[in-house]
Amino acid sequence: AIIMVIFKQPDANVIEVVDGIQAMLPELDRWLPAGIRVHTLRDRSETIRASVAEVEHTLLITVALVILVVALFLRRWSAVLAAAISVPLSLLGTLCVMWLLGYSLDNLSLMALTISVGFVVDDAIVMIVNMTRMREQGMGPMEAAIEGARRIGFTVVSITLSLIAVFIPLLFMPGIVGRLFREFSVTLAIAVAISGVISLTVTPMVAARLAREVERPPGWFGRGFERGMDWLIRWYLASLAVVLRWRRLGVLFTISLVGVTVWLYIIVPKDFFPTQDTGLIGGFAQGAADTSFQTMTEVEARVAAILMADPAVASVGGSVGGGGGAGASSARFFISLKPLAERPGVNAEQVINRLRPQLSRIAGAQVFLRGIQDINVGGRQSNASYQYVLLAPDLDELQSWSETLVRRLRELPELADVSSDQQRAGLVSRLVIDRDAIARLGISVQAGNQALNNAFAQRQVSVIYRSRNQYRVVLEVEPRLTEDPTQIGGLFVTGRNGAQVPLSAVARMERGSAPLTITHQGQFPASTITFNLAPGVSLGQASAAIEQAQRDIQMPGTVRGEFAGNARVFQSFQTGQSVLILAALVSIYLVLGMLYESYIHPLTIISTLPTAGIGCLVALLVTNTPFTVIALIGVILLMGIVKKNAIMMVDFALEHEREGGEPGEQAILAACRERFRPILMTTMAALFGAIPLALAGGVGSELRQPLGIAIIGGLLLSQLLTLYTTPVVYLSLEKLAGGQRAKLQRAPSTV
Repeated sequence: AIIMVIFKQPDANVIEVVDGIQAMLPELDRWLPAGIRVHTLRDRSETIRASVAEVEHTLLITVALVILVVALFLRRWSAVLAAAISVPLSLLGTLCVMWLLGYSLDNLSLMALTISVGFVVDDAIVMIVNMTRMREQGMGPMEAAIEGARRIGFTVVSITLSLIAVFIPLLFMPGIVGRLFREFSVTLAIAVAISGVISLTVTPMVAARLAREVERPPGWFGRGFERGMDWLIRWYLASLAVVLRWRRLGVLFTISLVGVTVWLYIIVPKDFFPTQDTGLIGGFAQGAADTSFQTMTEVEARVAAILMADPAVASVGGSVGGGGGAGASSARFFISLKPLAERPGVNAEQVINRLRPQLSRIAGAQVFLRGIQDINVGGRQSNASYQYVLLAPDLDELQSWSETLVRRLRELPELADVSSDQQRAGLVSRLVIDRDAIARLGISVQAGNQALNNAFAQRQVSVIYRSRNQYRVVLEVEPRLTEDPTQIGGLFVTGRNGAQVPLSAVARMERGSAPLTITHQGQFPASTITFNLAPGVSLGQASAAIEQAQRDIQMPGTVRGEFAGNARVFQSFQTGQSVLILAALVSIYLVLGMLYESYIHPLTIISTLPTAGIGCLVALLVTNTPFTVIALIGVILLMGIVKKNAIMMVDFALEHEREGGEPGEQAILAACRERFRPILMTTMAALFGAIPLALAGGVGSELRQPLGIAIIGGLLLSQLLTLYTTPVVYLSLEKLAGGQRAKLQRAPSTV
């Protein structure tokens, strides 16, 4: 068989490329001889299509759940429709802008749209709840819409702009992570901006036009629901009054949350990108350096038989040799798994783990398997998913320490499939020519080279043409003469006067050993050590174990080690996380500072963020989910979601004071009472928007689940704590600011 691997251009769409190839195959079959058949061995687009379909399904479920939450709280079809209409309008507007920007619908952009559903309805909820309050004060529908929009407009603008500010650092993330999530961030920012405009324009218009002048009295469900809400608000205000009596303790508790967040971040397992089940596995078999092509072919057949016997495997393709440092003593495998529906509960990693013991019993070769991932950054083509590189100016020293480190790493329980690309046991046969003998017999060195070339180079010497085909004539010796290097002595070269002289008369064979390959990196000899992760081990834990092992063997300063490929990107991602989160905090503070024209109130709003971080990290620990790039995105999104609670409280308290109400504690208590319902509604909407992601199954769910888990955990804890910590921090900072203002007023002035 001939295996043809097709790669798309960097700017091409994989679905379009595959569709184009599939359309060409029937035409290609018409031109091929009858005995030749073209078969698709591996189609990467199948899992991509399935993954996109799963995300689209998740998006529809999310829309339904969010609208259900709105209906549960509002219970009037006019209000529900006014809030629900913001979802399709925002999504449609976002898709139009994405089309203008040249974006495509993929896993990340669809995931951004799914998350945005919980965001876009929040502004509409805040607007409608405020209009409802105006109606309860005796206003008509149109008057309530205008007055409600006027009063709540600043709150909506603050929520929208501060949420967009969260995404600004994501736009400037460097490297592959930045390129991945730039489109994700832009999509979310567009959706939030459009929803803000819709909530200030379309939502009050629709609510006013559809509302009745006199609303019907609520039914039995509505009356029961309202009684429950009234009881919940009374209980909350009573418990808040107790907390406010212990205000200093509440401030200390809020400050301690920062330390708890840092501690949880230190202990949570960390990884670069969630391990995906793409339905594809790559395999590599490495034999001894002196393994012949024929022997390796037999090994390849045994490995393929074991692979095909697994019930989750759909097809296996393999090739022996094919170039590279290993040459004929290696084999590669292309393994396609059955669709997830045909292997329920079994992912690619589980298939690999159950195949390892069987493959380890094959004599004559070591077999490595790794799941094919969508994201692979840099590094060399290797046997495993992750790489660690040693560099040294001296080759012998490098090889010695490489072998020592490999032996040490194979003892670590965190790693699997440890190997090195340094193979010093390569066998070499050198043909040493007797210069005096060839000169005496009139034989040139070129004649000897020509004889070897004719015998072993499989040189094309002619072409035989027929009416239907043409055949290349390849020159080679009998196969028996290629089984042993000593057979070379039986070749003849032409001497003086055309005499045929055997090579054994003028040359001798010497055997030795040499490295099969010598790789370089940064102009230094390099040894690449590859490894996979043991089941249940994160990349962060494995990286720490490797660095400790390097310290244990006490390598000299002339030998330097560093991670490569995905492992190296993970290291840089680790160092850049704190900077990214700090940049998001600064962006939020600057935007809120400009909106409120205060340096105190933004601090009150930002004080809600540690609760979200704690909830997110606890949820990841409980579900045994590593902290990855996707989880970090969840943390940043939480920073935008959670602060909305504080914005609604602070904005109402300030408005209450401006309108002549009592300042301080009475103002914030009024804000807590009036804003409790919209806070609960917006949190529930965002929560139900994330539930389908956390519970997602099917292809590509590995990408969506960490985001949903992070958001749900952060929302649950922050909803509970920020209702108490925000009033405490607000009053404490107001007291501090009031003291500073009093000092300035008492200070004498000189004219």
